[in-house]
Amino acid sequence: MNSKSVLSFGSSSFKEFFELCYWKTVKLFSKNLSNNSHYKYFYTENFSIPEEFYENKSILDIGCGPRGSLEWADMAKERIGMDPLADQYLKMGAREHKMTYLRAYVEDIPFPDNYFDVICSFNSLDHVENMELACKEIRRVLKPGGLFLLLVDIHTKPTLTEPQTMNWNFIGEFFPDFEILEEKHLERTETYRIYTNVRNAKPVNDDLVRGVLTAKLRKQKTSMD
Repeated sequence: MNSKSVLSFGSSSFKEFFELCYWKTVKLFSKNLSNNSHYKYFYTENFSIPEEFYENKSILDIGCGPRGSLEWADMAKERIGMDPLADQYLKMGAREHKMTYLRAYVEDIPFPDNYFDVICSFNSLDHVENMELACKEIRRVLKPGGLFLLLVDIHTKPTLTEPQTMNWNFIGEFFPDFEILEEKHLERTETYRIYTNVRNAKPVNDDLVRGVLTAKLRKQKTSMD
C-alpha cells in the first residue's frame, strides 16, 4: 500500500481543531509547555550527530508543536519551527522561546530553494494533507548536501489528525534521489508514544505493518525534482 491521503479524514480545520485541543489539554495538566529538554537527544544522539554539527546551521522543524523543540540549539544560525498552529502556540506561551515560530503548511514552505542546512520532521509527516507536495517542498528548500531527519509512525489506517497512511517503503517512494545515511524500522511498543518507541529501539518483525520509521537522509548535490 502506498502512502496516501484519505480526504474524508483530511480536512485541515478538523485536524487543527483536534490538535489544538490536545495541546490545550497538555497545558491544562502540566501548567506550562516549557518541558523541552527531551528534544535534544533526537536531533543529536539518536542520529549520531554531534551537537557542534549544528554550529551556524539553518534548521527547520516541520510540525514543531508548542514546546520549543529547538530551544537547545543556541549554536544554530537560524532555528525555525513551522506549524499551521504557530499563532495559537505563541498565545499559549511559545513566544517566550528563543526559536522562531512560523505559521505555514509544509505543502507551501515560504522560503527560497536550497535554503536550509537541516530539515526535521518528527511525528508530523503523517499529519499533512498532500504527501507528494509536502515532500517536494522539503526537497526544494533543503540545500544540496543538507540533512533531512525523519521520525514517523507507520500505519495503514487514517485518523482525524493523521490522514496519511504510511508504509515502510516511504523513503524509496518520496525521496528516491536522497542518500540514505541511516534507516531503522522499529516496533511501536507503546501506543501514541513515538519518542518512547524510538528510544526503545526494538527492531520490527518483517510481517508487522505498524511501527516507527526513523531515517537520516542527505540531499545529493545532483538531486533533481
